[in-house]
Amino acid sequence: MILGTRGSNLALVQARECAASLRDAGIAVEIRIIRTTSEHHPDTPLAVIDQRDVFTRQLDEALLSGEIDLAVHSLKDVPTEPPAWVDLAAVTRRRDPSDALVSSERYTVEGLPQGAVVATSSVRRRAQLLYHRPDLEVVGIRGNVDTRVRKMREGAADAVVLARAGLERLGLEAPHTVIPADMVLPAVGQGALAVATLHDHPLRARIRETLNHAPTERAVLAERAMLRALEGGCRVPVGASSVVEGTVVRLRGIVISPEGALVYRGEAEGEEPEEVGERLAWDLLEQGAAVVLGEIREVRR
Repeated sequence: MILGTRGSNLALVQARECAASLRDAGIAVEIRIIRTTSEHHPDTPLAVIDQRDVFTRQLDEALLSGEIDLAVHSLKDVPTEPPAWVDLAAVTRRRDPSDALVSSERYTVEGLPQGAVVATSSVRRRAQLLYHRPDLEVVGIRGNVDTRVRKMREGAADAVVLARAGLERLGLEAPHTVIPADMVLPAVGQGALAVATLHDHPLRARIRETLNHAPTERAVLAERAMLRALEGGCRVPVGASSVVEGTVVRLRGIVISPEGALVYRGEAEGEEPEEVGERLAWDLLEQGAAVVLGEIREVRR
């Protein structure tokens, strides 16, 4: 099989991880790099591109054309409504979904100096940081994980916020502190990988059997159902955290305005992941989250 992936160091590590498992199951795999929209516009802020499939479109097209058999994505980058012909055949075991604050001084969010400069490309991270520390100067940053850490060390910022799972997968020895979920809820699906195929691919069942982690899949189904019901994409300030205990999924969610002024939080639990996510979304919308989401859509139009 041909496995498609983006070309960043992290994407390649993730692809090789999945390829190794497939080879152990007796499936021959070749890795092929596909350039995506995000890589064609490396200096454009993601909020400006505002395209939900910014990290996935070209890989989806490669699946459809038969150029590749499967694609490996960071699940947080996958739209909640992928193209009709694409199937998320497997969700891998989740790494720690927390965000990490990377800095030479190993700052915590509370310990950052007054007016410190913090770099992040995420509206979700920016909004939650400003809610807790309105004095911070939060600036945009692009590039792969190594590039962002290097830019921070060269003086672009006092600290940079990154996914802890990415640091772990890369084995990057960057000094950091974990940001508690009570302060910054992670992105939907953060820490897990999604493996996409065509619906009718002959090896779909074997791919799923080899790579799917059922508890992680149940957790992210709830998170993605919440995001889908909120009509959000990976560019909106929505965070989520879920825990699976036996047959029960417990989900927390947040919708927050870009400058951190308006915050809507909620929790839900139940045995049907997608029902739990949809119920929490409606709770957040009834609290007033629709105002925040509507204003963001209006600004972008």
